[in-house]
Amino acid sequence: MGNYLVAMEAAWLVRDVEAVDDAIGVAVSEAGKRLNAANMEYVEVEVGATGCPACGEPFDSAFVAADTALVGLALEMEVFNAEGEEHASRIAKSEVGGALRDVPLSVVEVFEVPEDE
Repeated sequence: MGNYLVAMEAAWLVRDVEAVDDAIGVAVSEAGKRLNAANMEYVEVEVGATGCPACGEPFDSAFVAADTALVGLALEMEVFNAEGEEHASRIAKSEVGGALRDVPLSVVEVFEVPEDE
């Protein structure tokens, strides 16, 4: 049994916004409220990053069109006593997915956390 840090990506839809910064603020705030309501304060929420197709430099994962935004959120949580990476990712996706119903969610990476001696 090991401990794992699971990084996930969520696609958050924000309506009635004009600016990318506003959309990011609303998406992070709404996701945080829903996670806190489910007593999941331990899940880290921040805006995701997308690489520029031309230069490769990362930029905020948010796109606004017709006063509607799609914001890519990066979520991280630590899973304790999982049997392996696959088990940890299933646990994390189930926990976060339960709090963020109807939000597309995918596991991006799983890291094993070394145990403290």
